[in-house]
Amino acid sequence: MKIKVIHGPNLNMLGIREVNIYGPMKLEDINKNMEVFAKQNGFDIEFYQSNHEGDIVDAIQECINEQVDGIIINPAALTHYSIAIRDALRAVNIPAIEVHISNVAAREDFRQKSLISDVVAGTITGFGPYSYHLGLIAMIQILNEIKLAKEAQAQAQAQAQAQAQQQADQQ
Repeated sequence: MKIKVIHGPNLNMLGIREVNIYGPMKLEDINKNMEVFAKQNGFDIEFYQSNHEGDIVDAIQECINEQVDGIIINPAALTHYSIAIRDALRAVNIPAIEVHISNVAAREDFRQKSLISDVVAGTITGFGPYSYHLGLIAMIQILNEIKLAKEAQAQAQAQAQAQAQQQADQQ
């Protein structure tokens, strides 16, 4: 199964930008830690970062062709006003989790409204870079549950077909 992590504007500046809020860890380190954990759990993971809203929309839409099973997204500042990202997440109909490094509820008023939160499975915020790890754990859980549900459905269908065949044979 495949997970795509999408990082929004200015996240390429982690470790440099407002270290008092976002911490000293660089984006490459966050990605590397996620990659190790994903591989340990049998998942493929890809990373994408852009400072441009349209490019992020494209990256979300490309998840369909790339056969991505789950999206972890930190839209960063775009969280608070991007209807385009919200619409793209709804359009692809792929399970998604929103993450934020800082506790947006404890920040400026304009950062406390997310246009994304109600179209994703959940939001993880305020745990520093560990927010990404928690988002990955949650996504793995969601995707494993979906996999189990599909397997149970396929097994039930196979049993129903076998029973129907058995009844047909008895007639």
